[in-house]
Amino acid sequence: MNIKIQGGGGRMYSNKGSCTAIVSYLQHEDMDRGIDGKPIEPFFNNEYDKVSSKEVTFMIDHNKAQLHRNDSKFFVVTVSPSQEELKAMGKTPMEKSEALRNYVRDNVMEQYAGNFNKNLKKENIMYYAKIHHDRGDKAGDNMHCHIIVSRKDRSNSIKISPQTNHKNTKKGVVKGGFNRENFIQNCEKSFDKSFSYDRAPENSFEYLNVMKNGGIDDMKMQTEKAIAISQQKEKPKEIGKSLNNEKDIEL
Repeated sequence: MNIKIQGGGGRMYSNKGSCTAIVSYLQHEDMDRGIDGKPIEPFFNNEYDKVSSKEVTFMIDHNKAQLHRNDSKFFVVTVSPSQEELKAMGKTPMEKSEALRNYVRDNVMEQYAGNFNKNLKKENIMYYAKIHHDRGDKAGDNMHCHIIVSRKDRSNSIKISPQTNHKNTKKGVVKGGFNRENFIQNCEKSFDKSFSYDRAPENSFEYLNVMKNGGIDDMKMQTEKAIAISQQKEKPKEIGKSLNNEKDIEL
């Protein structure tokens, strides 16, 4: 499961102003799918399966009370299941699309809300999501979902940023925080439970994260250290055994 959180910079992911650019970009598949006679994937949120692009833009752009000109106004969370994970979600594109929509609603956004440690639920998050079936020239099943999430909760009173450096803080100006690693790992675990998916350990986020940030050498050092500690614990037993053998010989 590949989950990215984007926002900032230039072009479509610029998030200091209107979300018009990202909303427009997320509709790039619609024309081709319409020409090919395939169903168009509409925007959806926690309550509705079909939301117009105009409503998405209006709601996100007007949910920014007390945010300053240079503050982030929204973020984009992209959820990309692997081909093996998509196989567990259904047999047909329609089945997979429905399963991904439900997974985003019931799992991803619930984990997103809870990860701020502000007693938030998915119902408190203002978001609009859209499923895509294509990732450019990549072969195979490439279904994924983009989620536009407001910087403010639905009450327009609580600031929530997945890019904050604070993690579960309880004092100071920023309370709560957001731990990306916990978020991604919990989304993965909830996926496995929801779809009875038997994930190979080497394909888990925990393993891949260690390999990426710690590296093989660190894992090797930790393994060697564990073996050394284990051997240290066994030495007294071996000495005791040796002494007992000597006593037996004397007798």
